[in-house]
Amino acid sequence: MKVIAAKVFLVESGYVKPIIVELTTDEGITGIGEAAIAYGLGATAAAGMIKDLCERVVIGADPFRIEELYSKMYDNSFWAKGGGAIVFAGISAIETALWDIKGKAAKLPVYEFFGGKVFDEVPVYANGWNYHCFDANSWAKAAERPMKDGYKALKCYPLATQDEKGRLQHVQRRAHDREFTELAYQRVKQLLEVTGDAAEVYIDLSGGMTTAETIRLCKRYEDLGITWIEEPCDAFDVGAMEKISKATQASMAAGERLYTRQGFRRLIEKQVVDIVQPDVGNTGGLGETKKIAAMAEAYNMRVAPHNCASSLCTAATMQVAVTLPNFMTMEIYPYFSDSPKYVQLVDNAPEARIADGKLAMPADVGLGVTLNQQAIAPYLWADIKAQ
Repeated sequence: MKVIAAKVFLVESGYVKPIIVELTTDEGITGIGEAAIAYGLGATAAAGMIKDLCERVVIGADPFRIEELYSKMYDNSFWAKGGGAIVFAGISAIETALWDIKGKAAKLPVYEFFGGKVFDEVPVYANGWNYHCFDANSWAKAAERPMKDGYKALKCYPLATQDEKGRLQHVQRRAHDREFTELAYQRVKQLLEVTGDAAEVYIDLSGGMTTAETIRLCKRYEDLGITWIEEPCDAFDVGAMEKISKATQASMAAGERLYTRQGFRRLIEKQVVDIVQPDVGNTGGLGETKKIAAMAEAYNMRVAPHNCASSLCTAATMQVAVTLPNFMTMEIYPYFSDSPKYVQLVDNAPEARIADGKLAMPADVGLGVTLNQQAIAPYLWADIKAQ
């Protein structure tokens, strides 16, 4: 079997830009994958990375030799060694599509290639449920919706500000006045008054503030009963992470902006976090995420995969998540569909199966999802064929 063609789609869906690749083999089997640069900037660059990798490495290759193809993309792109998220998002999308092909050809779910299921269903947590809120009271009250929908865990960004359209945006200043810091505290305090014992609360500081100010805020949060504090600093700054983790009793989580086992190595070896958060669409793919999770397990850390792209990325994440003995929970944006001009890219979105805060894993072959060809067709960005 050989890969003979690839299509790259650069999608506009609400406030995100999913980047999808579809590989086709000479036996008519297709595989799909996603580069998880959907949020923020860089989607066009990731699409270009996929195109280059397909043209130079993937077209003409045996799709079953996934480890070899990963090594070729890593070693022969030249820029992957020490490279950034754009490179590895491109590799991730292709690697995921190769697993999809292999699963379909073998008539097996992808999780069977990673040792089989440890769990039949996994807990998920809701994010993006209060993007329209700002003051502490409305912030907390917005939690009623995901709790009513059965979610047992919620995440929010207490340091978020608002843009000119009233949408939340990540913290952009390294220091804040007392009024804003008090707002960040009250948002979480009042939220926990609403959730009570019915739902866990995770907070994400987005690595925005100075180390000293972060420590002061984290110490105020300590007694509120938060499950984790995410990205208290830049995840690449292991020194700052170590200083913060030693200064507070709160559990620390990080990893969504890291990539490859090499990128996670210092964070894990230094044991400065309690929970690692690889994203299958950015780390290098499913196999790389499995390796990162195994490294974390060796250091008694849990894994809570980051997931902020389309439903395709949710399906791909699930294939690895159910095989991890140290799996904790997985991120879901249940209200992405509220966004204007939202596009559902797959016909059988896994989010539709969420019940009581858990997502069941079916035994469908490959990744378990198929592209909605009618919906995605207008977003074709590159059509690559064997020469």
